[in-house]
Amino acid sequence: MTALTPELRQSILAVRADVAKLHELLVRYELVIWTGGNISGRVPGADLFVIKPSGVEYDDLTPENMILCDLDGTVIEGDHAPSSDTAAHAYVYRNMPRVNGVVHTHSTYATAWAARGEPVPCVITGQADEFGGEIPVGPFAIIGDESIGEGIVQTLTGHRSRAVLMQNHGVFTIGKSPRDAVKAAVMAEDVAR
Repeated sequence: MTALTPELRQSILAVRADVAKLHELLVRYELVIWTGGNISGRVPGADLFVIKPSGVEYDDLTPENMILCDLDGTVIEGDHAPSSDTAAHAYVYRNMPRVNGVVHTHSTYATAWAARGEPVPCVITGQADEFGGEIPVGPFAIIGDESIGEGIVQTLTGHRSRAVLMQNHGVFTIGKSPRDAVKAAVMAEDVAR
């Protein structure tokens, strides 16, 4: 494991604060309900990431209750269980080293496309600008292990889209930062609408 130096601790604190705050945008843009959905962010310079705790309501999220994990999904610090999607996020970070943020939602319209197993066709220029074409559908996968992460990586590798509709599940987005991945989630719902 990476030694948690004072400098690394500062980076972890910054990512915890960023990830906790960004969850407010998921609520603002009506991409989540209750405790569903999550955001994670890679810690710069370390094989670590921060993710939302499982079962904690959005109004109760704080930097202190964000969960620190290694790239195998093992909890390093945190008083709660991590998101049930932690293994998927970890797989993405291990296999897509340029990704620094991952978001998962069950947003209404994009998830409807996922339930139908249909990609969102590219019919407006805004979608072409944001995703480079259609938003693809990834394979159905069981929650809780790396299967979802494998499907995300398999679907998005070589594709310009930063969003994938996981069959019968919901939306996952990736980005160069957690905020960039949130933007992709907001835009995916907008074009799905």
